[in-house]
Amino acid sequence: MEKEKILSEMPFLSECKSSDGILSFDCPPRDLCRAAQILRDRFECQSLNDISALDMGSGMKSGRFAAVYHFFSHTKKKYVRLAAVCESAEAPKLPSLCSVFKGADWLEREAFDMMGIEFENHPRLARILMWDSYPWHPLRKDFPLEGREAPLPPSFEGNEEAAKIVPAPEEGGPFHSPSCGVAFVSKKEPRSRGGDCGKDIEP
Repeated sequence: MEKEKILSEMPFLSECKSSDGILSFDCPPRDLCRAAQILRDRFECQSLNDISALDMGSGMKSGRFAAVYHFFSHTKKKYVRLAAVCESAEAPKLPSLCSVFKGADWLEREAFDMMGIEFENHPRLARILMWDSYPWHPLRKDFPLEGREAPLPPSFEGNEEAAKIVPAPEEGGPFHSPSCGVAFVSKKEPRSRGGDCGKDIEP
């Protein structure tokens, strides 16, 4: 699949560097549906394999949220990657690709549920993992590791204790290891912060 041909067909794309060798392009949100259709019809990308939602951090006033799309050509055995950045950090939106690839349905629903990106013109944009009334998006960077208490759906009646929040075992950094000398490699496993050397390591 030729980079130059893709760029000539879609001059609104801009190439971005890729460490894995996959042809990768930035795409303006307004052109996303058109790009997906051209990849399908002119470059034999028969499937949309994945949508990865990104959060660049709550300090971003614009460009905080993005989605990365992986298209695959079964005939050419090649991937093409498109990245689209949401214009608003407060109300992130992107156009739905369901009209071009039916497989976008659940992928967009997951990104909506976990990251809060709204996919406009999706046929049924509903949560897929959390319950409908859940007020947050768990994969955002400002969501705490231990979670947040939330009103539970009726299906939890009589089992409320099972959903209580407990401190995350790795709060403070998942790769914290003891700084003092230890005799066995198993004692060097990452563990939660909060204790001194003697408390962090079993005798």
